[in-house]
Amino acid sequence: MIVGAGGLGCPAALYLAASGIGRLTLADADKVDLTNLQRQILYCTDSVGMPKVEAARTALRAVNPGVEVVDLQQRLEAKDMMELVSGADVVLDCSDNFATRHALNRACVAQRKPLVSGAAIRFDAQLMVFDLRKPDAPCYACLFPEDGEVEEVQCSQMGVFAPLTGVAGALQAMEAIKLVCDVGESLSGRLLLLDALRAEWRNVRIAKDPGCAVCGSG
Repeated sequence: MIVGAGGLGCPAALYLAASGIGRLTLADADKVDLTNLQRQILYCTDSVGMPKVEAARTALRAVNPGVEVVDLQQRLEAKDMMELVSGADVVLDCSDNFATRHALNRACVAQRKPLVSGAAIRFDAQLMVFDLRKPDAPCYACLFPEDGEVEEVQCSQMGVFAPLTGVAGALQAMEAIKLVCDVGESLSGRLLLLDALRAEWRNVRIAKDPGCAVCGSG
């Protein structure tokens, strides 16, 4: 399941479909705008004005006709997320706002589903896997508490280096495939940070917060 068909969701969905993932649920309420085309690689000029999920489904099916794409042109509510997450093997958070991120995190905690979270703004990207099948794994709220004071910035206002979204989205697909195939070591418990201006990577350990309002023991 991929929430958000923008700069991160496009490359993530493309690699998942090309890799042979059999069923993709893609949720996004927006339509394609001309300004999206520099980073949202599933779309072309002919896609402008179309619902993103509809244009994405056409592009993904052109790459792999065998993939089933369930397109949801809507902004998901909490009750929708619970039902959709329960039917997914892995959830990719490719959204662009904290309200959606926190609601999706709650659904994944409740359903014990792995969540692959990515973000990119300006020249900075971050990626983390919250493997909520594991009792000692942190959740998104352990890192960014729901009542925390975090400045929310979006690409539409602040801009983003176009290739950076491709890197972050491809990494999300990579982590999702590893989880589905149960191979290698995921980014669970580790926050991966990329500074594109310096071409530098950082890896930060993140522990489960016992006092977390979402996944904590309380």
